[in-house]
Amino acid sequence: MMKLFFLFLFLFPTLAFSADMRGRLGIGASNQLANEIPAISLKIQQSKTFAIGGILGFKSDQDETLYGAGVKFYRIIFDEPQLNFYMAGLFATENYLDEKDKTKTGYQIDGTLGTEFHLSGLESLGFSFEFGLSVRDADPDGGTSFETLGDQFVKAAVHFYL
Repeated sequence: MMKLFFLFLFLFPTLAFSADMRGRLGIGASNQLANEIPAISLKIQQSKTFAIGGILGFKSDQDETLYGAGVKFYRIIFDEPQLNFYMAGLFATENYLDEKDKTKTGYQIDGTLGTEFHLSGLESLGFSFEFGLSVRDADPDGGTSFETLGDQFVKAAVHFYL
């Protein structure tokens, strides 16, 4: 599926462009939380160079409730007529199960570079790719971890802009 998607983008590059989303609210999905809970993602571009977003995910059953919530800041560093390249910072708090199945609370701080693009004629749907570094204190084995990130659009974010 991913190979077909990239082949489509390679063969039809004029269709892989983004749009100006200033003042529009994007609602979508992200899977960037360290506790691996899928989250609802919101993003609004405040100006030509700055956007702010938030993510919220939770999972609750009779035994425990796990959650993750964070705020994300975007700074557009280069924009094509229909494509935005940005750097972003994610600051999140989340809880997770440790190795003894006890609920603990931790944090996640990500610094990434990424891009968001839209297909021509479908400007209300944005696909993001990101890569960067993460510091996390939400590791079931305990302790703080420092790691690299590489998120495709299924994990980084897909937004529908209103």
